[in-house]
Amino acid sequence: MAFRPSAQLACIAIPVLVASATLDAQDTPAGSGVRTSAQTDTARARQQYVSNRPADHPQRDHARDQALKARTDSIYRARSRGVMDFQKVSYRSSADGMTIPAYLFQPSSRRGTRGHAAMIWVHGGVHGDWGATMFPFVREAVERGYVIIAPDYRGSTGYGAQHYNAIDYGGKELDDVASAVEFLKSLPYVDQERLGIMGWSHGGFIASHLLFRKEHPFKGGAAIVPVTNLVFRLGYKGPSYARSFATQPTIGGMPHEKPEEYIKRSPLYSVDNLRVPILVHVATNDEDVNFVEDEQLVNALRAKKPDLAETKVYVDPLSGHSFSNRVDSNTLERLDTPEQRDSWNRTWAFFEWILRPYEDRSRAAAASP
Repeated sequence: MAFRPSAQLACIAIPVLVASATLDAQDTPAGSGVRTSAQTDTARARQQYVSNRPADHPQRDHARDQALKARTDSIYRARSRGVMDFQKVSYRSSADGMTIPAYLFQPSSRRGTRGHAAMIWVHGGVHGDWGATMFPFVREAVERGYVIIAPDYRGSTGYGAQHYNAIDYGGKELDDVASAVEFLKSLPYVDQERLGIMGWSHGGFIASHLLFRKEHPFKGGAAIVPVTNLVFRLGYKGPSYARSFATQPTIGGMPHEKPEEYIKRSPLYSVDNLRVPILVHVATNDEDVNFVEDEQLVNALRAKKPDLAETKVYVDPLSGHSFSNRVDSNTLERLDTPEQRDSWNRTWAFFEWILRPYEDRSRAAAASP
């Protein structure tokens, strides 16, 4: 039986700007014990107001973002030289044919047909992108034999206003990411029987969403400090955060206005569908995806899918939300705190167990009569 939030949880009130300075007696039930006249705090009302109009969606300096994206691409080109094969590619989303740019990382010397396991790695951020600080981790993945593709799905920064404003959190972005599998099918050395997915924060949200679908091509995946419950999250984070959701054209409101929409977009409520192994790491001092949110998914997995879920709660690790992917911004090398090392050791062991990147299955195919 799937989780369903209580009516209290789904109902998040939004103060509305009003013209009058007081509440009339007719607005308050008789005998309620509530005073019938109250001064309206208009400054607070403006602060609490959340629009549902796409025109009010928070915007950015897109020219600056595009310049930063060009710099990130140049860093990957320079750092990958002699280390791994790096390409910037694109493919079409199965949702609506939208072009999705992506980063492709693979060993310079590749095996034969079905020789490599592959993973989709999903970046975080309500509006984020694949950044240069992921370099040491993707380099290690390639060294282990993986082919990695990292999509900048709709809503990502660095590709202009149209790509940015197409954001569909928990909606079409899921198909944008899943469609990377079709691109991987064009690479004969990728074994379609050894596909995984991994993401951080919002990327962990997408990864878990896809793993909780009734049908998908993945053998397993990892969600690190993942967003899990939008119904809860928007109430906990407040109006300034909610404005990036309520103004999305496909959402158009707050959880109390669109409860089923927010439930559908929250992976917590689809845990029952899990059929493959998942690894989830969270932090008690996370101030982005607060532990009070993440523990809901951890508890649901431990209760409902104990044979498939590997979960670990890190107690107050250095840097909280970013504890597992801390990098020196100048050297682009891991900072290797004890918790970071432990998390990655467990992550690599998990994927080696389910994807076996060290196996060159092209040799087995060649040897068969």
